Amino acid sequence: MRFKILGLFAAVALVAACETAPDESAAASGAGTSASGSTQMSSSGGTMASRLGPIAGTAEDLVVNVGDRVFFDFDMHTLKPEARKTLEKQAAWLKKFFVQKVTIEGHADERGTTEYNLGLGDRRANAVKNYLVALGVSPDRIRVISYGEERPVALGSNEAAWAQNRRSVTKIVGAGS
Repeated sequence: MRFKILGLFAAVALVAACETAPDESAAASGAGTSASGSTQMSSSGGTMASRLGPIAGTAEDLVVNVGDRVFFDFDMHTLKPEARKTLEKQAAWLKKFFVQKVTIEGHADERGTTEYNLGLGDRRANAVKNYLVALGVSPDRIRVISYGEERPVALGSNEAAWAQNRRSVTKIVGAGS
């Protein structure tokens, strides 16, 4: 019994001795992401990624720096000009990070039947896929799925909520998966 207690105290003392306080001056040390894309360590031993933003080529990078969704008008699946701009950025990103595969989710607002909205979500997702393919992204890297009205991002039965739910979302599914 004594050995268990002594062992526990020794483990706690060892962990406490290894802990160091963060060095706030490390931000000025020039640590960050190198040109090769690897994360460098700060002088205190921690990474600087949280201060520099998302790591290039990650799902977070796509969401933050490119945009992962486009919106549609009521009962439409044609791409609006602002949607095309977002998809052009997505295509450039996908060409740069050519190992990433994506799923395009098609969504609809709550109006209409479940079957109709699943079909509309599918048409929206395929419109996005077709545009990305036309911009040079391999169709083998893109999968489409429709959720229709089943996964609203905004709750409510008003135009503001409906406008947010009429969308497609590009999601990274991983490299080569």
